[in-house]
Amino acid sequence: MSDDARLAFDPEAVVCSEKVHIAAPREKVWDVLVNFDCYREWNPFCVEAKGILAVGEPLTMKLKNYLIPGDYFDNVETICEVSPPHCIAWSAPWLDAWPYPARRDQIIEADEHGGCVYYSTDAFLGPYGIHVMRFAGPWVKRAFDDTAYALKAFVEGLD
Repeated sequence: MSDDARLAFDPEAVVCSEKVHIAAPREKVWDVLVNFDCYREWNPFCVEAKGILAVGEPLTMKLKNYLIPGDYFDNVETICEVSPPHCIAWSAPWLDAWPYPARRDQIIEADEHGGCVYYSTDAFLGPYGIHVMRFAGPWVKRAFDDTAYALKAFVEGLD
């Protein structure tokens, strides 16, 4: 990770979704994950996403607020890794006005049956990361689990 204490990694401040087996090759799952315009068709958490698939580019999202039913909020993060067909990640920086940096990774691993395993992590970074984990960890886990199972259903329903 980083030598910057504002971005320090704490393994206790990481959310990990369920690992979901998807009966499709990881390239097919990758194509769905990086088609941001399509998120509204399948993703119950990130209901809108707009951006260019390139490191350093912003990703503008509309996210479901799991704390207030029926509410959504806007979020902008920066794409920080594009490793087809294995990982796409975006991150939020430390800002003096919002000192809660984080990094979300979506991972696709091939399995021995021609399908794949998908999961997502969110690392809450820096000195306040553990506090963010305690406050937001449970609803972020729910959001990521919902996303994983929705991705599975959507991809397996294609064709």
